[in-house]
Amino acid sequence: MNFFRGVMGGQATGPQPSGAETIQKLCDRVASSTLLEDRRDAVRALKSLSKKYRMEVGTQAMDNLINILQTDRSDSEILGYALDTLYNIISNDEEEEQDENAQKQADDLGTLFTEKFLQDSENITLLLTLLEEFDFHVRWPGVKLLTALLKTQGVQVQGIILVSPMGVSRLMDLLADSREVIRNDGLLLLQQLTKGNAAIQKIVAFENAFERLLDIITEEGSSDGGIVVEDCLLLLLNLLKNNSSNQNFFKEGSYIQRMKPWFEVGDDNSGWSAQKVTNLHLMLQLVRVMVSPVNSPGATASCQKCMYQCGLLQQLCTILMATGVPADILTETINTVSEVIRGSQVNQDYFASVNAPSNPPRPAIVVLLMSMVNERQPFVLRCAVLYCFQCFLYKNQKGQGEIVATLLPSTIDANSISAGQLLCGGLFSADSLSNWCAAVALAHALQDNLTQKEQLLRVQLATSLGKPPVSLLQQCTNILSQGSKVQTRVGLLMLLCTWISNCPIAVTHFLHNQDNVPFLTAQISENLGEDERLVQGLCALLLGICIFYNDNSLENYTKEKLKQLIEKRIGKENFVEKLGFITKHELYSRAALKPQPVFPSPEQMLFDHEFTRLVKDLEGLITKAVHKSSEEEKKEEEVKKTLEQHDNIITQYKELIREQDTQIQELKEKVTSMTNQTEQLQATISQQQSQIQQHKDQYNILKLKLGKENQSQSNNQGESQVNGLQTEELSQLREELEELRRQQIVLQTQLGEKDALIDSLKSAAQTAEAPAGGSDNSELLQELEALKKQVQTHLAEIGHLKTERQELLSRAESASSDTAPPSDSSSDAAKAELESRLAAQTSEMESLKESRSELEKQLASATSTVAILQTEKSKLQTEVQESKKEQDDLLMLLADQDQKIHSLKQKLKDLGETVEDEDDIDARDQTSDEEDEDED
Repeated sequence: MNFFRGVMGGQATGPQPSGAETIQKLCDRVASSTLLEDRRDAVRALKSLSKKYRMEVGTQAMDNLINILQTDRSDSEILGYALDTLYNIISNDEEEEQDENAQKQADDLGTLFTEKFLQDSENITLLLTLLEEFDFHVRWPGVKLLTALLKTQGVQVQGIILVSPMGVSRLMDLLADSREVIRNDGLLLLQQLTKGNAAIQKIVAFENAFERLLDIITEEGSSDGGIVVEDCLLLLLNLLKNNSSNQNFFKEGSYIQRMKPWFEVGDDNSGWSAQKVTNLHLMLQLVRVMVSPVNSPGATASCQKCMYQCGLLQQLCTILMATGVPADILTETINTVSEVIRGSQVNQDYFASVNAPSNPPRPAIVVLLMSMVNERQPFVLRCAVLYCFQCFLYKNQKGQGEIVATLLPSTIDANSISAGQLLCGGLFSADSLSNWCAAVALAHALQDNLTQKEQLLRVQLATSLGKPPVSLLQQCTNILSQGSKVQTRVGLLMLLCTWISNCPIAVTHFLHNQDNVPFLTAQISENLGEDERLVQGLCALLLGICIFYNDNSLENYTKEKLKQLIEKRIGKENFVEKLGFITKHELYSRAALKPQPVFPSPEQMLFDHEFTRLVKDLEGLITKAVHKSSEEEKKEEEVKKTLEQHDNIITQYKELIREQDTQIQELKEKVTSMTNQTEQLQATISQQQSQIQQHKDQYNILKLKLGKENQSQSNNQGESQVNGLQTEELSQLREELEELRRQQIVLQTQLGEKDALIDSLKSAAQTAEAPAGGSDNSELLQELEALKKQVQTHLAEIGHLKTERQELLSRAESASSDTAPPSDSSSDAAKAELESRLAAQTSEMESLKESRSELEKQLASATSTVAILQTEKSKLQTEVQESKKEQDDLLMLLADQDQKIHSLKQKLKDLGETVEDEDDIDARDQTSDEEDEDED
């Protein structure tokens, strides 16, 4: 023990051993001591030396420390010392400031010892097992050690935990620990665990992570909470960002609704703490993750709808218009509102109705635009406002029309400031950034909207007193020709290209100014410096649009004459080279990545995301149009007209096919209805068979009863009991017998008619071509045939009963004629008993006749229903056959048209034209979407 006292700071005599020697002795003691107390003291000493002698402890003691974790599981104190020691030699966290070289050496040591620890993957499994220990001295250092391992070798550790049974679930239990220090460090552990691993992110999410994290945020005070709220939000961002499965789970779990209270700020927004600003910033980022433009359109639209319905969008707009909100929070709120309304008509309409709390009230859009064109506002705030305006107009033709309407003479209100007035003011101000932002904002009001492009041609501007007004289009070209700053000219050229693209009327208005084409050709043909190359490329694009969308309405500037002008003044190859300057610019690819305008400095704000898409679509088309001859254009026009005609024919046939498909669907529904009716008839027949069986049973019982009575009458009373029958009674019995014979004849006649009807139905079912209902009708006919046989059997049994009664009457008549009458008393008794039995027998016969009559009615009803069903089925089969024949004719016509189109496209290809098939177009669109997603 003197040795340990010396290590731990006690007095010792003689020369002191070096650090490496001391550590070696401690390691020997850990490995060889049999007493737990000795091993514990040695590990505690190693812990105290692990920070100062990190290299020596890590090199010599790691294996011994791991062995302690495996063998001394029963002692929590020694486990805690071992885990702390491993954490000290692996972790790169240093309390004291170090220079760059020292920090690099520490990082290298951490990496080295982490790799050594991970040489055996069972060490991670062992660590996960130790985390199940509730003892604070084991669990807390275990959490810290695993976090340090993840920071250094995250991917490798993630892989081991992922395949470990219940590995992630064990770590999720840390969030439920009642000791806050373990719970909070567990949050840091899960942050490292979920970085960049979608599989682990999904497991954590389905382990009820969202519910637990949102509960912790609420308990800690939401945005007013401390660092724990920040850690929870960072973990939520890890789980949701770029993980569509977790995003859908978050939305379906109604967790979006629980985000609304986060943004409930009071009227007094002064004195926000730095932690509150950080928390609210992360909360806004969490909202943006759910509605990011890089998400699938369906998922984004669903989240946008949910945010509007639960009032989250309204709450964000409240922050947007509030006073005293810190600038960075206001900027991020604007960006968040932008993506919540982007492409959602309902949300865009709501945003258009939001007013700022001013006197008089002004629309929020106007207030935001005032900030955008104000050069004194922060650059990031102006970029955020531009993004918000772009998102408000994205796929919103209604909003585009409202913005353009504020520029038209009939809607201008001199007493109020409108969005159009602010845009025009920014477009022609002295601030180049305001020029660029206003030009891009106005271009978004025209994006993919031919009507507004034509409407904007009506806008007239008053330049100075005494001079006539000029059009907005003309004023843009005037400023362009005056040689302003590059940023201003780039913005105006992007506006003009967006304006006249796919709008022949705007092209005509632009070419009508005699100065525009000479200015563009002069700009393109000059050899200017590096800064002017982008302007040259945009001028080439603008001139190329004038060629491609030219309707040849101006004699001096037809397509052919403009191409001749390019060939003489510029040269086709030089023109194409200048056009390529746009996509080769270093800032072009950055702007093409995502819709949000993010620039390091105002000087680099040159390209707009939507404009890069326009360039991508037009560059190849313009290049082909410039190189194309007039003869090729004429042939192409003819082929296009022919294709349009064929397309119209195909469209007509498609409409006809749709109508026939609708008819076929209706017929299928009728077949289904008839099938249901058939099933109902089968149920009715089954019920009738049951009734017939009951009647048969009753008849058998009656037959047995009559046989027993006849036998008893013959044995006990003999022929003497019949002698008392009176002639009148015998006559009555004969009449009843004759009546039963007549009824039997009538029934046999009716049965013959039904046999003929059933045979005809069977013949019709065998010749029918519709396979769908054939089997069901055949089964129905078979059941009717069986029913008929049962009825015939029933009638035969009744005939047999009548025969027996006839024999009885014959015996009675013979006995009355041959035998002397008995005494009066015995005659009366026999007579009475026979009358009673005959009356009972007659009653049973009447009941049997009624049952038979009811059975005949049911059979007749079923036969009639089957006949009606067969008639309707025959009509339906005829209609289906006619529809199939018409569809076959249409398919033949479509095949013929496809062959003609293929031959025409082949002619175009032979002429040197590029003709894209529908499959090529679909593939190109899909590739473009995938590239956009990858870039985003």
